[in-house]
Amino acid sequence: MNVPARTVTVSEYAKERVTGLTPSLADLEAADSEELAKRIALRWLHDGTLAIEAGSHIGVINLDCVSIHVTPKLAGSELGVLQMLDYAAGIDSLHDIARLQQLGTGLNLRDLVCLLLTHECDKLLRHGLRRDYLRREESLPVVRGRLLVDRQILRRFGRLDRLECRYDERSGDIDDNRLCAAALELAARTVQASHVRDEARRLAADFTVQCSTTGFDARAAAERLVYHRANEHYRNAHRWARMLLGRTALNDLYTGSGTTVSAFMIDMNTLFEDFVTRLLRQAFAGTDITVRSQESLPGAIRAGDGRRYSPITPDIQLVRGHGPTAWRCSVDAKYKLYSEKRIQTSDLFQSFVYAQALSGTTDTGPPSAYILYGSDHDLPHETITLHRRDKPAAHVTAIAVNVPASLRFIADKASPPLLADLRSLLPKDRPVSR
Repeated sequence: MNVPARTVTVSEYAKERVTGLTPSLADLEAADSEELAKRIALRWLHDGTLAIEAGSHIGVINLDCVSIHVTPKLAGSELGVLQMLDYAAGIDSLHDIARLQQLGTGLNLRDLVCLLLTHECDKLLRHGLRRDYLRREESLPVVRGRLLVDRQILRRFGRLDRLECRYDERSGDIDDNRLCAAALELAARTVQASHVRDEARRLAADFTVQCSTTGFDARAAAERLVYHRANEHYRNAHRWARMLLGRTALNDLYTGSGTTVSAFMIDMNTLFEDFVTRLLRQAFAGTDITVRSQESLPGAIRAGDGRRYSPITPDIQLVRGHGPTAWRCSVDAKYKLYSEKRIQTSDLFQSFVYAQALSGTTDTGPPSAYILYGSDHDLPHETITLHRRDKPAAHVTAIAVNVPASLRFIADKASPPLLADLRSLLPKDRPVSR
């Protein structure tokens, strides 16, 4: 990979203008890419100035003339983003945070993922790569395993110089190792930090001694993999390998003419929703509250004749009890800069609708809903009320999730204070079972 000579850093949700660039044809086409426009807005001006408007996607976009690094604002750092991924997935793969912070200083998101990959793959090599029995069929000078009589007659009738055999052989050329090898080869080609690139090349050479990646389909292999006692220690390495090779982050955007733009970006909206869901499940563990993610309400909006018109789907529902008398409320996760500005009217309208749709006949008081938004500092809760004439019709409580602080507690194996705040929001007339 040709690394662009110039690097520009832009914070998420920020705007930047970069002058003095000489874009290639592929760079000009990249600005018109519909796929890239969903993640970051690029606009070339007549004098070679590049206007950049970042959104909620963070990562790296490599054009021919410039490398654009979109850095997280609310998560604190690229390592914070990976901690969020780790926590949301329920996988404790970032064991030594202090060491990773030292090694990962100055690395962009993609290079940091490559660093974690090399760290885990090096541990696998030190442990010894796994080998398993593979079935092989080939022509041999002597019998090995089972002689395939029918094939011998069809292919070599009357000849005994070569024998058609089927046998099982212990080999390291298995999906567990090939997935790591394919990711290391990609990292060795694309990583920008020289020390990570050198380590990826060394490890890739060691893995290819045991396995081959020729014709290897990484996505199909990842779907086939089943973890058990013999390969459980591969799980963390495979996590970072899949991120580089698969769809967890965006890779290689195609322009209209078929050329590609190297990109590695993570959607923070989706990640923040997963992160909040895990926080809520931890907050209400051991209680009678169930946390449900992306559960539709198909009958909430109906046509005049009673037919279901359109489903609505809150990000998260908190549910206590069963059936029509169950208590429910919605929680919407918003990765927006609501720590710096007022909540958008459209988001308030959405939460008011969820509050009304989920309210039950046994509920006392106006229905409630919650908005949990990302922040890099603590803020007091804010409750916004929808009034019907002179009476409250619904409440929406906005809660700041201090992401960096929560990650520090999680890294120290401690419970973030936010969890107690979330538990305290439940209706006081229905105490939580401890």
